[in-house]
Amino acid sequence: MTGQPLPEPAASPTATDAGVPSTSRPPRPRWRETLGLLLRNPTAAGSALVLLGIVLMAIFDESIAPSGANQISVEDRLQAPSWEHPFGTDDLGRDILSRVILGAGVSLRVGFLAVGIALLIGTVIGLLAGYYGRWVDDVLMRFMDMLFAFPAVLLAIAILAVRGPGSGNTALAIGIVYVPIFARVTRASVLGVREEVYVRASRSVGASDLRLLTRHVLPNAAPPIIVQTSISLAFAVLAEAALSFLGLGTQPPNPSWGLMLAEGRGYIDLAWWLAFFPGMAIFLTVLCFNLLGDGLRDVLDPRQRTLMAGGGR
Repeated sequence: MTGQPLPEPAASPTATDAGVPSTSRPPRPRWRETLGLLLRNPTAAGSALVLLGIVLMAIFDESIAPSGANQISVEDRLQAPSWEHPFGTDDLGRDILSRVILGAGVSLRVGFLAVGIALLIGTVIGLLAGYYGRWVDDVLMRFMDMLFAFPAVLLAIAILAVRGPGSGNTALAIGIVYVPIFARVTRASVLGVREEVYVRASRSVGASDLRLLTRHVLPNAAPPIIVQTSISLAFAVLAEAALSFLGLGTQPPNPSWGLMLAEGRGYIDLAWWLAFFPGMAIFLTVLCFNLLGDGLRDVLDPRQRTLMAGGGR
C-alpha cells in the first residue's frame, strides 16, 4: 500500500450543486436604492406624487380643462363656486378651474426653463472655478458676486425693463438671477471632490480635464446640485407669479397664476375665489417642491443615507 496514491477527498457540494439557490445578490443600482429610500419618506413621497399630478395636469391641460382659458360668458360673470363651476367664474364669466389648469402649463414652463438656464450656466461656471482654482476661480466668482449683490427681484425687473415683458423674457430673467446660486453650490461641492483619490489617480494616468469633470467630478458633486434644483424650482414658480402680478411677466390673455392673482385683486371683497384658487395653486406647488428638496437632501447625504438604509430615522 505504500506505493498507491491516496484517494483525493471529494469536493464539498456547493449551494448551487445541492439545488439551493445562492444567497448572494448583485448590488442594487444606486438610483434604485435612492428611489427606494425616497419612497420610505412619506412627506417626500407624497410631495413627489402631488408634483407629478401637477406636471401631468400642465402637460394635458387642454384635454383636462372644462373650457377654454378665454371662453367668455357675460351672463355667468362673478359666479360663486358651484357644481357647474367648481372654482367659480371671473368678471368676464371665464371658468376659474379651466384657467388654473391652463395656467399651470404657463407657470411651470417658465419655472423649468428658468431653472434649466441657471443650472446649465451656473454648473459650468462652478465646475471651472472649483476645479481649476487660482485666477480662474477669482475671475468667475467675483463676477458671480457682482450678480449676487443685486436684489433678485430688482435684477429680474431690470432685465425685463430692457427686454420687455413676456413668458420667454421672464424665464431668462429668473434664470440669470439664479446663475450665481448654482455656481456657488457647484463650486463648493467640486472643492470637496477634486482632491479625492480616484480623481488624482485618473489624472496620473493621463485622463483629460474634460473626462475628469464629466466622468468623476460632476457625478460625485451632483447631490447638492440636485437638491438646489428642487428648491430653485419652487422659487422660480414664485418669482414668475410675482413678476406676472406686477405686469412684467406673462401678458393677457394668456393664463398665469400670478396674472390671475393680479386680476382678482380688485374683486377681493366681492369675489374671493378669483384670487384664492390660483393662490392655493402657487402655495401647493411651492410647498411640494420645498418638501421634495428636503427629502432629497436627506436621501443624498451620505450620513443620513446610511441611517435610513439601516432603518434609522
